[in-house]
Amino acid sequence: MADSKDSWMKRESMRFFVGSKLHVLKFSDETTSFTSIASLATPDTEKSVVLHGYLGSSAILSRNLFFVQLISKDRTLSIQVVSSSRTLATKDGSAHEYIKKLPMHTPVVVRGLLRKREQPPNQDSGSIEKIKHLELDLLSVHSLNEFPADIIATPDTVFGPDQRHLQLRADIELRKALSYRSEVGLTLRSRLHELGFVDIETPLLFKSTPEGAREFIVPTRRKGLAYALPQSPQQFKQILMGSGIPKYYQFARCFRDEDLRADRQPEFTQLDLEMSFAGAEQVMCTIEDLIQSLWVKHLRTNLPGPFARMSYVEAMAQYGSDKPDTRLAMKISRVDHLLPSDLISKISTLQAPVVEALVLRFDSSSSIGPSTMRQFIADFLDSVGGTPLVSNPDGNPGVFIVDSRKPLQGLQALGFEAAERVEEMYQIEDGDLIVLQARQDRPFFGGSTALGQLRLALHAAAVRQHYLRPSTGFAPLWVTDFPLFSPTTQDEPGQGGKAGLAATHHPFTSPKTSEDVDLLMMDPRKAIGDHYDLVINGVELGGGSRRIHSAEMQEFVMRDILKMSHERVAEFSHLLHVLRAGCPPHAGIALGFDRLIGLMLGKSSVREVIAFPKTGKGEDVLVKSPGHISDEVLKTYSLQFRHIKED
Repeated sequence: MADSKDSWMKRESMRFFVGSKLHVLKFSDETTSFTSIASLATPDTEKSVVLHGYLGSSAILSRNLFFVQLISKDRTLSIQVVSSSRTLATKDGSAHEYIKKLPMHTPVVVRGLLRKREQPPNQDSGSIEKIKHLELDLLSVHSLNEFPADIIATPDTVFGPDQRHLQLRADIELRKALSYRSEVGLTLRSRLHELGFVDIETPLLFKSTPEGAREFIVPTRRKGLAYALPQSPQQFKQILMGSGIPKYYQFARCFRDEDLRADRQPEFTQLDLEMSFAGAEQVMCTIEDLIQSLWVKHLRTNLPGPFARMSYVEAMAQYGSDKPDTRLAMKISRVDHLLPSDLISKISTLQAPVVEALVLRFDSSSSIGPSTMRQFIADFLDSVGGTPLVSNPDGNPGVFIVDSRKPLQGLQALGFEAAERVEEMYQIEDGDLIVLQARQDRPFFGGSTALGQLRLALHAAAVRQHYLRPSTGFAPLWVTDFPLFSPTTQDEPGQGGKAGLAATHHPFTSPKTSEDVDLLMMDPRKAIGDHYDLVINGVELGGGSRRIHSAEMQEFVMRDILKMSHERVAEFSHLLHVLRAGCPPHAGIALGFDRLIGLMLGKSSVREVIAFPKTGKGEDVLVKSPGHISDEVLKTYSLQFRHIKED
């Protein structure tokens, strides 16, 4: 190693092995930063500085002259280091010869003389900005850990998730996203403290309770006993409301053993908050304040308030989704009362179904017409993304293309009266696509309808093919008035009761009005919950509700409405005990922090804003988790694997 003097190698040290010997590595502090150098005027005299960073691209001009870029620790700036045979030799050899042998990407400590650069470069190097008016005349260099030759790392190298550390090092957008995430978190914390909220951590080692999602179980050495990782801090924050804490929040880690999607991870972060002596209005106003503050500070955008509101039934009827992107113009309308019965029987085998319609219209700037639309829809229906959407047990969609050259503009199958009414409803134009879709005539439940899914897929395909411009701006929306209970399904077992019902949000959500309380006794399926979701651009950022704060009401919902067993109700005895002790009314919400950052940065997947995300299989392929458990560990926790025969 080539160092000028031992005196500048001080303060920082670590032990490391070279061969079979243990050495102590010492290196000095930086005396300045790349940012400071970039802002300097050209110095009158040369100045000695010490910098930390990574070696970048290099050029050997001759045996006696060598140039190399020194990249800052955050990999945003670089400065040219000039090494020549004039560089002083030390007891360890020539720094000039030594730096030429060091591989690119090696972390180093460099000492040199800062001086004016005579021939500034013409352009920056990719995402790294070059300091163009100054350069560093090398005095000494110290390698901190040489980059190995067996790892190929060029500007064109694509690193897989098993090399997440190199993904992060090579991709400035990933590192910027993590930095942005930190800044947004700081803004939220600051504003919440201004509003009087207290940051309180709640336990990660909880117990299994049937809130709705599948849990991750943590065994203990006490035979038969296990913890569960929390699906959310829901029960603990309600306990805090009964403990005299008026305003609580935390950035909570949550764990759910669910099927994964682009916007879902088995472990995730949510901004969790709760307010006592409060209801839905106070919570929604607080969240609007937070979101507006974020958009102004970090996106330089004003979101006018109050945010729009829409009931769950309206959202499902008009957009086919409980998280509608209201920027898209393709609203859904019910049209079965207009259609001839023979047409309905052709698109569905259901008895007396609901039939809904939407219209897709390309931008006027596109090269549009019936033939263009006909080719578009044919390609869509044959595509991998389109095929599942038309394989609907309620009936395949009916597709009609407006063509002025044909009788009734191509809508003759609708009949004269229906074609005329549809033309009036949608102000149809040549080349428009009209889609009909049947569904069962029953109350809405779940998150979307078949036509709602088709609406989004058609719009996305049209944008990809440049027939529609991408939607811009932000459309915040509160979706309210969800049904308090929904039918259970195989994928959503709910709370495990015998009523065939599950809490739509969770079993702690309060009925919205006194009429809804009465419906609990008469027809709980019709009861509305005081539940609200925040949706922006079709992304559900979070959901909350006013909670049941009466122990008697809470137990009634669990035991008599959901028909949970005595043993399952007993699993919530701690919460019932707290509610019984004079717990005040309270309400809250949880915002998905990963989704929030992804939305603000325009990312398609939350994996792009998480340092170490799981794959679609729930695996971390860098650290190889989840891992196999040895027989010895199983024995420690009194566990054994059981082989289950598949049907």
